[in-house]
Amino acid sequence: MERVRGMSGLKVLGVQWDLAWESPEANRARVERLLEGRRPEPETLVVLPEMFSTGFSMNAEGISEEPGGETERWAWDRARAWGVWLVAGWARRDAQGVAGNEAVVVSPAGRTVATYRKRRPFSPGDEPRHYPAGGEAVVFEWRGLGVAPFICYDLRFPEVFGAVVDRRPELLTVIASWPERRIEHWMTLLRARAIEHQAYVVGVNRTGEDPAHRYPGHSVVVDPWGEVVVDAGSVEGVIEATLDLGRLREYREKLPFLEDRRVAA
Repeated sequence: MERVRGMSGLKVLGVQWDLAWESPEANRARVERLLEGRRPEPETLVVLPEMFSTGFSMNAEGISEEPGGETERWAWDRARAWGVWLVAGWARRDAQGVAGNEAVVVSPAGRTVATYRKRRPFSPGDEPRHYPAGGEAVVFEWRGLGVAPFICYDLRFPEVFGAVVDRRPELLTVIASWPERRIEHWMTLLRARAIEHQAYVVGVNRTGEDPAHRYPGHSVVVDPWGEVVVDAGSVEGVIEATLDLGRLREYREKLPFLEDRRVAA
């Protein structure tokens, strides 16, 4: 585990491991074991990978859960027991029963406070046929910060992130199953989104392999200047960083790049 120190209190934590294929119980237990050695401080933002409970499976019928299903109840229980905010992804059905690739945000009170459905399903992997695209960007509040969650392939599309720019989120989270062969794109695009939005970015990827791909990890925290301040490398484990909100806001005030954005004609 690596740590970066800064302004007290605003801690983010990312967890990466080799996801057990279509085995929610095994993956939930793995998260608990990985966090056993160091209990997150209260109010920490804990981020898990895309489809953390099953891996990136197109078996929507078999793995998707209803709202308030087994994985969501586990998330409520763990967030409440640990006293943390939790951002975690799984295949979740909407009120009409349609499965989506979602990021679910749970508060320390054990309540779901936001859900985000992936806006750019991965077409080269036939994802749109199994998980339709979401329509709305989301920003939720964590300890006075605006946080915008995104999922994997979204990262390639600046316009998807641009949908939240007027709300000025100070932290962007990207949960992913990003394959080894394109890992340099992952690192470059995370840094680009941080620079464009003058925001911290937490990117959490998985390790190991599934039936289609190998995954190299490299969960990272990137600061608003585009510098990688912590990198998990390729082994399973936990990364932690403390965000310096005061320095971020001073940077935005002195160099108000976001105020000069214009929508292209």
